[in-house]
Amino acid sequence: MESDSVLKLKRGQRHRPLTPLRVIRGVLCLIVLVLTAFVLLVFFGFWTAIPLRFFSVHYSRKATAFIFGSWIALWPFWFEKINRTKVVFSGDRVPTEERVLLIANHRTEVDWMYLWDLALRKGCEGYIKYILKSSLMKLPVFGWVFHVMEFIPVLRKWEADELMMRQMLSSFRDPRDPLWLAVFPEGTDFTEQKCVRSQKYASENGLPVLKNVLLPKTKGFHACLENLKDSLDAVYDITIGYRHNCPSFLDNAFGVDPSEVHIHVRRISLNEIPTSEDQTSSWLMNTFSLKDQMLSDFYTQGHFPNEGTETSLSTVKCVVNFILVMILTGTCTFLTFFSSIWFKIYVSLVCAYMASATYFDVRPSPIIVH
Repeated sequence: MESDSVLKLKRGQRHRPLTPLRVIRGVLCLIVLVLTAFVLLVFFGFWTAIPLRFFSVHYSRKATAFIFGSWIALWPFWFEKINRTKVVFSGDRVPTEERVLLIANHRTEVDWMYLWDLALRKGCEGYIKYILKSSLMKLPVFGWVFHVMEFIPVLRKWEADELMMRQMLSSFRDPRDPLWLAVFPEGTDFTEQKCVRSQKYASENGLPVLKNVLLPKTKGFHACLENLKDSLDAVYDITIGYRHNCPSFLDNAFGVDPSEVHIHVRRISLNEIPTSEDQTSSWLMNTFSLKDQMLSDFYTQGHFPNEGTETSLSTVKCVVNFILVMILTGTCTFLTFFSSIWFKIYVSLVCAYMASATYFDVRPSPIIVH
């Protein structure tokens, strides 16, 4: 066991040095992820998410999840197999094919990417959706992918977000559609400065003073439960801890940090969560108090309880998926640059549509309502 002081000392040091080889490898990986996202969206995802949706939202989601599930699977392959980051799961062993609401602490800007590692192991990588800040929807290519995957953008002001959020949540009620909806109730990633402000607010308002997480915002979580409770199977309470450094996106990209990602999962039945808004708020506060204590224990002991609930990713499956995606990407890229002018016109038109649809948040409505 490593002491808290040793862990804190290590968190100030990079796990691996930033070498020229790691920089080159990281840049190449980023290029591959952007290019594959662009090709899968323009040549395949556009057709599943737009024209098919006119006839069936259910089959549109199913086909879109298949297309972009293959792209999302590239990220855990990159983290776990190429960068050799150790991902350790603990807590409850959760079943596959459940419709769930996930709540997680938000330690850094890459937490949400590591939820893909769990989703991939459960075969739900194409069905995971996030409530995320609206500025991320403005990212070229990635923002378009988030739009067709029906991520919910928010301004983090409840008065401005409530109407659109409830409208999108109401569209997720079909029990035939697998759903993993991920929420970060803190509303922003953790920093020492934000923690001090959160603690000051808590002490002034008689709320728990937390050290490792921020006070959760409760309205969005309650809205999710209120709109989806009749179609959900459970809530997954996820706690994420990093050894030995808390990584930035570029740390991840270049493979210098983290050395280990620990993900603790607690499966909660819906009948354990109260329904009224006040009681739900109290329940969420208590849940984050427990999460805070769990993280304190993690930083002292170096692990969460009941480790080893998930197996390692299959290298063969990851490599096969990578090869198939790269063959599709290479073929479509070649056709775009070296084939008929109509390919270039098609790509330009789809890009124009996706940029407009994402900016104005437009999705087609089905012609036939079942």
